[in-house]
Amino acid sequence: MSEFRVANAYLSHYINLIFMKKILFIFCFTSVLNNLFAQELSYYLPESVSYNPAIPKPKEIIHHEVGEWHITHDRLVNYMSAIALAAPDRVKIETMGFTYERRPQVLLIITSPKNHQRLEEIRKQHLLLSDPKVSASVNIDNMPIVVWIGHSIHGNEASGSNASLLSAYYLAAAQGKAIDELLENTVILFDPSFNPDGLQRFSTWVNQHKSKNLVTNSSSREFNEVWPGGRFNHYWFDLNRDWLPSVHVESQNRLQWFHRWNPNILTDHHEQGSNASFFFQPGVPSRVNPLTPEKNQELTGKLGKYHAKFLDKIGSLYFTKENYDDFYYGKGSTYPDINGAIGILFEQASSRGHAQQTSNGILKFQFTIKNQFTATLSTLEGAKELRKEFLEWQREFYKSSMEESATSSIKGYVFGDATDISKTKLFIQMLQRHQIKVFELQKDFVVDGQKFQKGHHYLVPSNQSKYKIIRTIFDKTLTYRDSLFYDITAWTMPLAFGLDYKELTADSYSATQQGSLVEIVESKVESKIKQSDYAYIMRWDNLYAPAALFELQSSGLITKVATSPIKLEINGEKYSFDYGSILIPVKMQNLSSEKTFEILENVSKKYELSITEVNSGTSVVGVDLGSSKFVSLTKPSLAMLVGTGVNATDAGEIWHLLDQRMNIPSTHLEIATFNQTDLSKFNSMILVGGNYANLNKEKLKSWVQEGGVLILTEEAVSWAAQNGISDVKFKKPKIAVDSTVRVNYIGREQIDGAQQMSGAIFGAQIDLTHPLAYGYNQKMVSLFKANKVFMEKSKNSYATPFFYGTTPLQSGWISKENKDAIKNSASVIVNTIGIGRIINIADNPNFRAFWLGGTKLFMNAIFFGNIIESASARTEE
Repeated sequence: MSEFRVANAYLSHYINLIFMKKILFIFCFTSVLNNLFAQELSYYLPESVSYNPAIPKPKEIIHHEVGEWHITHDRLVNYMSAIALAAPDRVKIETMGFTYERRPQVLLIITSPKNHQRLEEIRKQHLLLSDPKVSASVNIDNMPIVVWIGHSIHGNEASGSNASLLSAYYLAAAQGKAIDELLENTVILFDPSFNPDGLQRFSTWVNQHKSKNLVTNSSSREFNEVWPGGRFNHYWFDLNRDWLPSVHVESQNRLQWFHRWNPNILTDHHEQGSNASFFFQPGVPSRVNPLTPEKNQELTGKLGKYHAKFLDKIGSLYFTKENYDDFYYGKGSTYPDINGAIGILFEQASSRGHAQQTSNGILKFQFTIKNQFTATLSTLEGAKELRKEFLEWQREFYKSSMEESATSSIKGYVFGDATDISKTKLFIQMLQRHQIKVFELQKDFVVDGQKFQKGHHYLVPSNQSKYKIIRTIFDKTLTYRDSLFYDITAWTMPLAFGLDYKELTADSYSATQQGSLVEIVESKVESKIKQSDYAYIMRWDNLYAPAALFELQSSGLITKVATSPIKLEINGEKYSFDYGSILIPVKMQNLSSEKTFEILENVSKKYELSITEVNSGTSVVGVDLGSSKFVSLTKPSLAMLVGTGVNATDAGEIWHLLDQRMNIPSTHLEIATFNQTDLSKFNSMILVGGNYANLNKEKLKSWVQEGGVLILTEEAVSWAAQNGISDVKFKKPKIAVDSTVRVNYIGREQIDGAQQMSGAIFGAQIDLTHPLAYGYNQKMVSLFKANKVFMEKSKNSYATPFFYGTTPLQSGWISKENKDAIKNSASVIVNTIGIGRIINIADNPNFRAFWLGGTKLFMNAIFFGNIIESASARTEE
């Protein structure tokens, strides 16, 4: 028995020993993992800094190490929320708004506990620097500098947003004199994701294609996203072109907070080609917008020394003053430049996945994150050290802007549209998003023979603190220091919106008698619609008339379009109705007159447009309402080709126009799906610029011949002609080569680049009687062109309703060779194939969704394309 007890004791001891060893092993293994994690964080973080253990490390919230996987937007927001919860004395989290896909746009406000206690006071004091009337009295000795750190506006340039995890942790958890001094002297507006929807789309793609054993071959699926990729927002827009037009909700939400604080510095973290290194501004000196003061570039250069110092310290290569420019103010790195701030572009070579083979070896995702994080630290260090200089510059910027305004011969701008309040309203809202003050007119007046009317036109005085933004919105530009551009060369906004406008000199400005400040633009519906048992007429000149027409058709109403102008007498008053007016005859409907009236009344209110009741079919001037000149309309059934090879932004502009503005659904067909789809479901089809090599061309052509309307824009026009679908002919630019002049190899970029069409504005003349011109009231429309599709005019003049004259350039850069090619060319040509129509639009009528001047042309192609008569058509007798 005793032997058994001894054996049992030994066994018990042995089991306990094994158990303790296991516990020790688990403890040691856990310690190793923790140390490994600490080493991973230490790869990124500055040396010799202690961190508050109460602040969660990224892995504790996102469940993976930084750079191990691409951060998804939901986990990114989770971590930012956790940081704000754990460090409320340093971090406050705000929701700026929501994206189209209802993802939150969060903003962290990071500063010292002392500054947080008086944050609103700091904000209001800081805003006084932007007010020249009081800025001189503002003491900046102890004022914090305001720095906006922004990440990954292109969702598939994700190293920025992934680096934001590190920056947020460092700013919330770091301890010591250095961080205390930094936070005491800065208010950091921390935006972890400029483009939540794009970031989520891209992170999902690369994560689902990541292998345990990383694949670095750039041909692998991980590095080649499916169309449209993660660069864009929900509607396939490049949000880094939207700061100025601010069409999209993401931009509008962000701008509210930008102007709520007026930051001194804004960083814009991007990625570039995988074989590059790291870029920071200044950019190419000759490509700086002339409205940007020299002091801006000087300060950009000073801040650049901090970037160089920090990147040198970690051994990263970089370059500056190459490739990128500061010209178009719709980008995140340039928009601050006309707001008294400094915009800084960072471009990191992209791994596009987790690790990619490049000409510089294998580029790891973690390395790209480290560079972006380092650039954030260098920015904040430079901001702290140069604090007073940046604050002083903001004060000086607005003071000098007002001085420039005072000496300028242009004292203001008058704009509007006498027949379309909707476009005017959108334009005013855009101005107000940039803190520009708009005023009513006290009375009608005439400038250079053009009448501007109270209630329809509005005034923007130039003597405002936002003078520089006013200039960039209204100015035309025809002279340039350089012929190479990273983006577009012109964006004169009244031309883009299709509005009448004039610059006002001192003499003409005094005659305007400035009225009240505009807060909200009220509806200008002429009168409340009254019920009729005979008919109704809706004018076609309002921006939203197509939306209203589609809703009427969707309600089952029969609609007709006037192909001839008429004048009617209604209740003793004469009313004129132009080409394109929509007739709704009551007795033809399957609905009761009461129900018809109810539908029309609701549509009139919804779209803020006038619908006039008619009680007789007899006209005073022109045809009667029963004439064949009123043509029955078919409800559009739309399809648009999308997918690989198609220009995503061009397609997105149309999707946004139809979905957001016009409430019209469109079917998006991939090319492979098109080849298998019954096309009889559609009466209109849209092809934007792109490559349609795999499209069943004969199927498309047969569909048109059977009565379909094919709408082509930009390079799709060339594609259709090359593949025998249309018979459009083209003009080619003639490049003069002087064989006696030797050009060095180094000069090839300048010479070839000058021939590119980066984007300029051209005035097209219009045949106002043509169905594609219905709703236009002027004989010229401004169109945007960023391609080399120069169509020859059709021999049939009826088939060329939009065309360019001898001097069409209104604003922007164009080479002599391209200028000669566009001269006397066609902007729009209509082809007849069988009983169908092909509408060739050489330009982009929907450019970036703010080119509302081209909207009517495009919507006319959808609604009226099938009523355009061929040259041989004759009226039967």
